[in-house]
Amino acid sequence: MTQPLDFKRNTAAPLDLGWVNSIKVNRNAADRRAASLANRRTVKKEYQAAWLIRAVECMDLTTLGGDDTPGRVERLCMKAMRPLRTDLMQALGIDSLTTGAVCVYHEMITPAVKVLQGRLPIAAVSTAFPAGLSSLETKLREIELSVAAGATEIDIVITRQHVLTGNWQALYDEMLAYRQACGEAHVKAILATGDIVTLDNVAKASWVCMMAGADFIKTSTGKEGVNATIPVSLVMTRAIREYYEQTGFQVGYKPAGGVSTAKSALQYLTVMKEELGNDWLQPHLFRIGASSLMTDIERQLEHYVTGNYSAAHRHAQP
Repeated sequence: MTQPLDFKRNTAAPLDLGWVNSIKVNRNAADRRAASLANRRTVKKEYQAAWLIRAVECMDLTTLGGDDTPGRVERLCMKAMRPLRTDLMQALGIDSLTTGAVCVYHEMITPAVKVLQGRLPIAAVSTAFPAGLSSLETKLREIELSVAAGATEIDIVITRQHVLTGNWQALYDEMLAYRQACGEAHVKAILATGDIVTLDNVAKASWVCMMAGADFIKTSTGKEGVNATIPVSLVMTRAIREYYEQTGFQVGYKPAGGVSTAKSALQYLTVMKEELGNDWLQPHLFRIGASSLMTDIERQLEHYVTGNYSAAHRHAQP
């Protein structure tokens, strides 16, 4: 991923169980703040267009279907390198635009490498995605194979039972092993927030993964019953902010699952700006995991340029 020359990658710190166990989230206050962010902050006209372009730049364009084929992944990669039509690009005054990365299964890394040839990061989901229920040895080997195949980012899934049973040491040790297996590849820790039940658990899991060296914390696999939400994002971004204040390391954030409309993308951009500031509105610190989102953003940008909405089927699908 492109990042400033002075960017300091997160490194592991000792697990502070006293701190983790002391974390409490005020659910009512979180819900009120989330409602304020979701409903009261809006951008219009040229400002909305600019924010939507930034959403494209911060998107992990994703295909994680059981029916994925090399051809589908190749189309996804072409779309990632040229997400908007030429006429829209010209009308918006944009010379070049790409998504932040593409996100695929391990078996689809090779066709992605063939098309992208190092021009965009390739994120591979790993560690027995999406459930994470295989041996640690198997999961570590999968990470190693994905990095060897050309993945520059690894989206891992944590073992949810560690969170649900409060075994923070086991979660820390697991995350630390994942971080080490990734080597130079950046690692995004998927918390599966819809499965770990409470906002307290979300906050604690966020802290433990960051202490173990996660470069990003990510909400969901997209396969849970509940995926990214604004309250969860508020809790995770505030954990990132406090971690930065205590350690000096900037950890990235990735909402994923259910972010399918331009409006929802704008809400997550608003969370990032208001909770973390402009520094986090960059691809090296913010990603949106999405597939169908691109179509709606294209439609909104076409409306801005022409005054008319186009039918969704007019837009190329990966």
